[in-house]
Amino acid sequence: MIRLRFPVEMTTGLARYVTRQRLKGARRFPMVLMLEPLHACNLTCTGCGRIREYESTIKQKLSIDECLASVDECGAPVVSICGGEPMIYPGIDELVAKVIERKKFVYLCTNGMFIRKKIAKFKPSNQFFFNVHLDGMRESHDIAVEREGVFDIAIDGIKAAKEAGFMVCSNTTVFQETNMAELDELFGHLTALGVDGFLISPGYSYSAVQSKEIFMTKDDIRAKFKAAEMLFRKYRFLTSPIYLEFLQGKRDLACTAWASPTRNIKGWKGPCYLITDAHHDSYQDLVTLTKWENYGPGKDPRCEHCMMHVGFETTAAVGVNQRLGDTLKMIKWQFA
Repeated sequence: MIRLRFPVEMTTGLARYVTRQRLKGARRFPMVLMLEPLHACNLTCTGCGRIREYESTIKQKLSIDECLASVDECGAPVVSICGGEPMIYPGIDELVAKVIERKKFVYLCTNGMFIRKKIAKFKPSNQFFFNVHLDGMRESHDIAVEREGVFDIAIDGIKAAKEAGFMVCSNTTVFQETNMAELDELFGHLTALGVDGFLISPGYSYSAVQSKEIFMTKDDIRAKFKAAEMLFRKYRFLTSPIYLEFLQGKRDLACTAWASPTRNIKGWKGPCYLITDAHHDSYQDLVTLTKWENYGPGKDPRCEHCMMHVGFETTAAVGVNQRLGDTLKMIKWQFA
């Protein structure tokens, strides 16, 4: 069976959604809901801010009903279920199934360690990806997650998912010490396993993470991604070409963090997935009470070196900073 970089349903569904929002005159609208039903995790990844920022609520969870109410309230066409490690969330299979019933597209963001054990609880769907986080080959990845053997277990989980007919993508965070040639090896290895595509983003310097030397400045990011330009032509990236151009310093993009709202145990995280200045009681409060004009490079020092996907990947999709030819470029990327 031939696979597109996105399923046809996702490509056409997102296009229809954006068109409807524009026809309604919506100034800001969600594209991806970052749903965090829990923050507990079986790993202590060096660059992860979640297990540190939410240490006081690490044992708490949203109920399935609360998760689904958030999906309905937000209305975003894509739901990224993350955490923490969502595969240890009780009823994760039920949650995924009910979000899919709502005709949403679901990325289940996981370290991959529980896929083989729990694969029978899920059903393959063109609306569903297992999104496995991998930051390098065996030695590098195991150092990043602070436990030996994780890479091999994650790879075994990917094999189990592909054997069972699921779509699988990988998500890679690039740090100061990341060897892009090693990522070439990683993506080659995953391609041979039948992985459907790859996501990539530079890391963000969370205030809760003490190892600041692993993070990059904006100049560092552009130099590293520009040097790896051939890498992005070689493999099937789900990361959009416009966002990759931004990472390589070929263009500027405005931050559209409002298009990727985060819902977690404490509420709607504001202003964004990365920075916590408030937790709002509703999605509408997040959108209307956040002073968006106060955030972004040149406005808030915490934003100065941020180039992460949660702030900039959606920019092209929602029609901000468009250039002539961007629409054709996005169509070619999705169907090539």
